[in-house]
Amino acid sequence: MKLMKRRLAGSMPLTAGTLLAAAGTLLAIPVSAHHSGEMFEREMTVTLTGTVKEFQYINPHSWLIVDIDNEDGTTTTWGFEAEGPQDLMHGGVRKSDLPPGARITVTARPMRDGRPAGAWSEIVKDDGTLLNWRTPGAD
Repeated sequence: MKLMKRRLAGSMPLTAGTLLAAAGTLLAIPVSAHHSGEMFEREMTVTLTGTVKEFQYINPHSWLIVDIDNEDGTTTTWGFEAEGPQDLMHGGVRKSDLPPGARITVTARPMRDGRPAGAWSEIVKDDGTLLNWRTPGAD
C-alpha cells in the first residue's frame, strides 16, 4: 500500500495519518460540546409544582414543558431537559406518564443564567408516583 503524501503550496506534506488525526479532533469537538452540562447549576436544585403543557419525547434530548405556579398567582412556563426516549424507557418513564394537564412536582438543576429551564432530576406525579429516569425501571 502506497502512503499518500500531498504537498499544498507553502505547507507541510499531508499524510493519511495527519488527515485522520485532524478529522478525529474536529469530530470530537461537537460531541463534547453537545454533552456538556455546563449550562445547568452543578449543586443547586429547585423543586417546582405545575401542570404539564407538553412532553417532547424525542432524540437526542427530551423536553418536558410545564406551566409552573408562582407564589404571586402568576404562571411561568419552564422547560426541563432529560435524555432521549431510549434512556427514559430504560428508567421506566413513558410518554404517556406525563400527559398534558397532569399535575406534577419537578426537581431539577436550573439554568445558570436564570432562564426558566433545568435538567430534570426527578418528578413526583399528583398520585405520588416517582419518575426518575436515572433509576432503571420496568421496560
